[in-house]
Amino acid sequence: MLTLLILISVGLASAHHSGEHFEGEKVFRVSIQDEKQVHLMHVLANQVEVDFWKPDSVSQIRPESKTDFRVKAHQVDEVEHFLEEKGLTHEVLIHDLNKLVTNQFDSLIRSSGHSYEKYNSWEKIEAWTGQIAAENPKLVSRSVIGTTFEGRSLYLLKVGKAGSNKPAIFIDCGFHAREWISPAFCQWFVREAVRTYGTEIQITNILDKLDFYVLPVFNIDGYVYSWTKSRMWRKTRSTISGTSCVGTDPNRNFDAGWCEIGASSSPCAETYCGPTVESEKETKALVNFIRKNLNSIKAYVTIHSYSQLLLFPYSKNYALTKDHVELNNLAKAMVKELEALYNTKYTYGPGATTIYPAAGGSDDWAYDQGIKYSFTFELRDTGRYGFLLPESQIRPTCEETVLAIKYLSNYVLEHLY
Repeated sequence: MLTLLILISVGLASAHHSGEHFEGEKVFRVSIQDEKQVHLMHVLANQVEVDFWKPDSVSQIRPESKTDFRVKAHQVDEVEHFLEEKGLTHEVLIHDLNKLVTNQFDSLIRSSGHSYEKYNSWEKIEAWTGQIAAENPKLVSRSVIGTTFEGRSLYLLKVGKAGSNKPAIFIDCGFHAREWISPAFCQWFVREAVRTYGTEIQITNILDKLDFYVLPVFNIDGYVYSWTKSRMWRKTRSTISGTSCVGTDPNRNFDAGWCEIGASSSPCAETYCGPTVESEKETKALVNFIRKNLNSIKAYVTIHSYSQLLLFPYSKNYALTKDHVELNNLAKAMVKELEALYNTKYTYGPGATTIYPAAGGSDDWAYDQGIKYSFTFELRDTGRYGFLLPESQIRPTCEETVLAIKYLSNYVLEHLY
């Protein structure tokens, strides 16, 4: 029976992707020593089609760092030869990408509908937003804050006990389409809130005093595309005249050092900043909502993957914020909470120095609007699965992350400004 089940689920997994195959594709990790090796990576990226996983583009590679990237099957030998010939220290992080894409759906939960321990398609998430609000009218309400480029509704869930003048925390998921663990967290968080309200003292107290605005999927068009056409899609799906390249990196599209460092002005690049600042309908919707609710929003949290990092501003430059010491101490405490459950190790610090400079990000923008507690999570893992974290890791990943959010919530309540 079990073999049959596995066969069925593998069949289902392949059916998610319309004939897209990753046979023979590999993911490499290269350890970069110095500027000369940084240059060699630029040479390689010009010669072959490289999909950078970490950092997001070749322009962000720095000395004394590691870079992970995906290579198409027909170019694997060429890349291996190049790395060996140039003496670049490397390992194959993922030997068989196709196997990982299929094995991602390893949850044995038998459910054709929405499940918190599976990756859900947008259709299922959309239906879920309506259902969770309908089933929990005293705690959850759903609104639409805008539409995407392709005309989908951007649903926002407000979670909390009714009350006037409550401070709020804004959480968004699914900025980058291929980071599937991110929307899974937003769904899990809402479920935890409604499931434990009234029985668990901490959550009850938090929801009595705080509201959460949860945007389950920000880049819906991209997310749909990553399910139906291209699993590794990252950007939005907007088109602009004059180029056949599609999409903008939404996390380079905000008014925070827009299109300066770590962002590209080329429409074909994965880190394309967009034709203008806030060009994306999704960006505009988020920005407008936060501006309208600025006096109540005390913290902003954006959920990404992968790397196991907790970042805070700035990413747009190397400057430290005026709240650096407090944010650093808070991040340290949040990471300690998160690690307590499964001993998952996180690194924390300002974005620019902790990973790489990247201008136009939502966390920097939120901070500059006056939202002091502004954080970016890069969830599991550190590269073994990368963007293809198996469903069996959804529960532990979400459970540990909820602990960090609870800590932040209590901290915000004790340090209202």
